Amino acid sequence: MKVLALTRYGRLGASSRLRFYQFLPSLEARGIAVTVAALSSDAYVTRLYHGRRPGPLFIGAEYAARVRQLPHLRSFDLVWLEKELFPGAPALIERLLHRMGAPYVVDYDDATFHKYDRSANPFFRRLLPRKIDVVMRHARLVVAGNEYIAHRARAAGAGRVEVVPTVVDLARYPVRPPNAGAGFVMGWMGTPVTQVYLSPVAEALAQVCTGGRGHVLLVGAATVPAALAGVPSELRAWSEEREALDISDFDVGIMPLADTEWERGKCGYKLIQYMAAARPVVASPVGVNRELVEHGVNGFLASTTEEWRAALNRLRDDPALRQRMGVAARERVAARYALDLVAPRLAALLRSAATRPH
Repeated sequence: MKVLALTRYGRLGASSRLRFYQFLPSLEARGIAVTVAALSSDAYVTRLYHGRRPGPLFIGAEYAARVRQLPHLRSFDLVWLEKELFPGAPALIERLLHRMGAPYVVDYDDATFHKYDRSANPFFRRLLPRKIDVVMRHARLVVAGNEYIAHRARAAGAGRVEVVPTVVDLARYPVRPPNAGAGFVMGWMGTPVTQVYLSPVAEALAQVCTGGRGHVLLVGAATVPAALAGVPSELRAWSEEREALDISDFDVGIMPLADTEWERGKCGYKLIQYMAAARPVVASPVGVNRELVEHGVNGFLASTTEEWRAALNRLRDDPALRQRMGVAARERVAARYALDLVAPRLAALLRSAATRPH
């Protein structure tokens, strides 16, 4: 079986890396040959992370490259699409594929539809509010990272919707004890784009660190946020090769989020990583976080500054609790969010989508 994967990014983009690239060896082993063609290069992602949005010529060249791929779609049994073919443009090609009988599967790990119907750009909000609904409706199969996205797909009239969570390869996350000489380490991993979520919990982090009783390790942030000024902090660059090793230096992983529609569509990847490394977590009770975190078992859910402070203080002061919660966290990932569990199901879904309905 031949599949063309039209991803949004190269490996540097987390959504593409986790929802597509990490499955390629497993799919190949099951007789599914996948050719990958990314819309945006790693250079595009690097520019975004450094606050330099690519200009029209840069983006135009990437769109032109995708246009050149379109005549070859029919030589594949299935198109496996990440989110949409051309961001910011109407779903004309997706409609055409449907009319031609060319099957495609579309995958979402966030609420992409809110980039249109909740956009600050009046053009998107007024002219393309249901663009993603059209893409979903004409897909042979919609693969949703969580139930929030799946609900939108069903409401859009998608013929078939399957929830497939974001997963990790547990073999990449061996369980290691934290660095005993580092003190209590509250760790966060993300990107320069997502580090804005740290500011609302800065007061709680500062209180936990009072008297030199802890510090914050930020992996992937561009700078230490201004709100954390005065809080003992360490900044590390992110790399795919080092990410599991960096998490092993955490005593607890944190995932603060705003409670908005966009965040409710997230798939909790940071939490899954922390938990895979057998680290307890503290997270905002938003979206899929509520499913990942069993409050008091593998971590804590916290909304207010006081709840964040209390949860982190409790974990700081009770190493045995951290150990128990870390074991429970790893077990939860092994049971529901492991690559080896999900890969066979994804292969079966792709095969079934490629089979023309009677």
